[in-house]
Amino acid sequence: MERTLAGRIALVAGATRGAGRGIAAGLGEAGATVYCTGRSTREARSEYDRPETIEETAELVTKAGGIGIAVAVDHLDSAAVAALVARIDAEQGRLDLLVNDIWGGEKLIQWERNIWEHDLEAGLHMLELGVKTHLITSHHALGLLSRKPGGLVVEVTDGTRDFNGANYRVSTFYDLAKNAALRMAFTLAHELKPHGCAAVVVSPGWLRSEMMLENYGVTEANWRSSTQEGGHFAAISESPRFVGRAVAALAADPEVFSRSGGSFSSGGLAREYGFTDLDGSAPDCWRYMVEVQGAGLPANAAGYR
Repeated sequence: MERTLAGRIALVAGATRGAGRGIAAGLGEAGATVYCTGRSTREARSEYDRPETIEETAELVTKAGGIGIAVAVDHLDSAAVAALVARIDAEQGRLDLLVNDIWGGEKLIQWERNIWEHDLEAGLHMLELGVKTHLITSHHALGLLSRKPGGLVVEVTDGTRDFNGANYRVSTFYDLAKNAALRMAFTLAHELKPHGCAAVVVSPGWLRSEMMLENYGVTEANWRSSTQEGGHFAAISESPRFVGRAVAALAADPEVFSRSGGSFSSGGLAREYGFTDLDGSAPDCWRYMVEVQGAGLPANAAGYR
């Protein structure tokens, strides 16, 4: 990829795995300097208890062509986030891009469970991880980002504004967590406008995260062989790098201010900017979810990737 973001400073909050790792690597491909934050390091795992680390992500950024910097941060810890932003200011004197991808709530999800049946502590912690962290990070980081025009905030969520507006998403707690990011991009766009900065929300499609590959018993090398979910996963899923390239394309767009407050998907942005996934395809997951899977049709990616 072209080094369209060379010299740009990015913070990917929640870069340990999944979409966050893919976004960090995608920004690295475009030449950015990327601060990669999260709780899982080579010395200690977070409550998530998975093997991926922020050091690995930073190394992927550098290998891709950027500069990766790993910083261990719990984004529920306001003082730790303030210290992170102070470090970026001291080392770089600027922040051009903030990606709010903090999550880590998969193990708290209880599918299709009514609010009175859902574990309350798990649901509230899901909201802490998916909403409170984003608020804390934006509170501390946007003073630095808004010092000069051209800054961009990307909220990362699950589902576009159109899709989530028409569909119940898993449970009340999950639905609130993922829709909060949609509204947050809208409000941040309003607050950043006088400073010449923009905010958008981006959703990947059916993501082949590390956990998803394990759940389906496949790898990145043989994911097309999956028969789970009626074959829809094999038909339309995307690598984390795809949404990374989507964010990189937005960050490099000199007209991104015109998109401020908007909701976008990796597949939709691929149609507009012309980038592809690692395999050369451009999966349009959310359109597929409505027109194929949601319509009860058999798995068929023709016309969707």
